[in-house]
Amino acid sequence: MSSFDKRQEGFEKKFALDEEQKFKAEARRNRLLGLWAAEKLGKTGDEAAAYAKDVVSADFEEAGDGDVLRKVAKDLADKGISEAEIRQKMDELVAVAVAQVKSGQ
Repeated sequence: MSSFDKRQEGFEKKFALDEEQKFKAEARRNRLLGLWAAEKLGKTGDEAAAYAKDVVSADFEEAGDGDVLRKVAKDLADKGISEAEIRQKMDELVAVAVAQVKSGQ
């Protein structure tokens, strides 16, 4: 194997690892967002955990964050929480999620 092939293989492995960490961080962010929203909805315990799973599952409907944002915004509409507030919370939680994934939590 030439040094070029080795370097290419290294880049491919790094790309795959980065994509996996990105996926895990987004799923973690969505779970944290779900737990936050569940608290706003008055859900606790198993009910809050189930709601958080629903939020994570919502992310598989389409590419991007729009599906998650719409689900949570719809559920929190009666609580007076705007999409802008939810988007801000998502931005805050992505940093937390990335740190947790990198630390192996």
